[in-house]
Amino acid sequence: MASLLKAVVSRPVPLFAAATVLRAAMLVYGLWQDANSPLKYTDIDYLVFTDAARFAFSPAPSTAAASPYTRETYRYTPLLAWMLYPTTWQPGSVFWFSSGKALFAAADLLAGYLIIQVLRGPHVRMLSVERACRYASIWLLNPMVAAISTRGSSEGLLGVMVMALMWAVLEKRVALAGVLLGLSVHFKIYPFIYAPAIVWWMDADQMVRRTQARKGKGKETPSPEQPTGLLDHVVAFATPDRITLTVISLATFLSLNFVMYARYGMPFVTHTFLHHVTRIDHRHNFSPYNILLYLNSADPNPASLKVESVAFVPQLLLSTVLIPLVGAKKDLPTTMLAQTFAFVTFNKVCTSQYFLWYMVFLPLYLPNSSLLRHPRLGLSALALWVATQGMWLQQAYQLEFLGQSTFFPGLWAASLAFFLVNCWILGIFVGDLD
Repeated sequence: MASLLKAVVSRPVPLFAAATVLRAAMLVYGLWQDANSPLKYTDIDYLVFTDAARFAFSPAPSTAAASPYTRETYRYTPLLAWMLYPTTWQPGSVFWFSSGKALFAAADLLAGYLIIQVLRGPHVRMLSVERACRYASIWLLNPMVAAISTRGSSEGLLGVMVMALMWAVLEKRVALAGVLLGLSVHFKIYPFIYAPAIVWWMDADQMVRRTQARKGKGKETPSPEQPTGLLDHVVAFATPDRITLTVISLATFLSLNFVMYARYGMPFVTHTFLHHVTRIDHRHNFSPYNILLYLNSADPNPASLKVESVAFVPQLLLSTVLIPLVGAKKDLPTTMLAQTFAFVTFNKVCTSQYFLWYMVFLPLYLPNSSLLRHPRLGLSALALWVATQGMWLQQAYQLEFLGQSTFFPGLWAASLAFFLVNCWILGIFVGDLD
């Protein structure tokens, strides 16, 4: 049995076959559960997505124009609704309705392929095909990843974009990296945190070495002369590659936003971007801000300063300033993992789908990690992460399904325990940058 499992996870064809079968089985099981159980398999967000797709191409009776924002609680770019247009074909058809889930599951597989390409590349880990597949299996055969995508969450699409961005940066495809960064930030705001790390990593000396590695040249080009004065440092920082990345990413981001604004007006800006500054979602929220958001949602006074408007300060300080400065030039994949982990941990809204944002980086981090060098540490981190998450889910089940008030101390204590465990794990990630 062990030898069979090793054979499956060590070769691309059986690995991707197993990952495909896993997702297909979950899709079929989900159809059965939706038809036979009061507890539905399909995520409520998927119903929002598919409704928005329908409204994007056929206006509601009470509106003059077709818009995905006719669907209340749709807080995403219209691109997502457009991608799910096939779900509007043949209303009532289970096949077409589920096509969006199949798209998200396929995105998982493509993200896994890109993970293998990065692991095999000459710039970071330089692993053999067998080892790269084993680490990629952590993503491809992860039941949590497969379940979230087949339930109808779109996070797999972000996994593809972020892994493609990672590959493009490491391969010095600067223009492509700029397009992917701009597209990713438009699609979901959070990938903007990677811009400081990528720009800081992309110095002249680094890019020269990467170019030589990609072209297979053994002769090293002398490093640029070190700047002395302040002006020299500014000029040296503004390398052509950094300028190219900045200009193209901004142009892509602004162009997409202009097109969407021209088509949908202020509802696009309000629901896609501004909503996330003051959102007070307290359901299914692992964050320690959960109870405070719940209380603030009942406060009718809009003038008072509320935590949801300033919660991003420690979050952004860590994920966009401190962690990139400490680690970007040492290990870009681990730095981007730590950035994402900090962003999710300190976010005022933290749901299970957000865990996929950092789980996609785990195969890139683990080969040189202390979690594998010290198995006891790794198992302890995994056990505590799962246990504290289970504590929270147990309290949330009593609250939402049994109607018992578990806000305090149960739910709050579980949120705080999960937060503290995540902070400890974040410390391990950052420590591995040394």
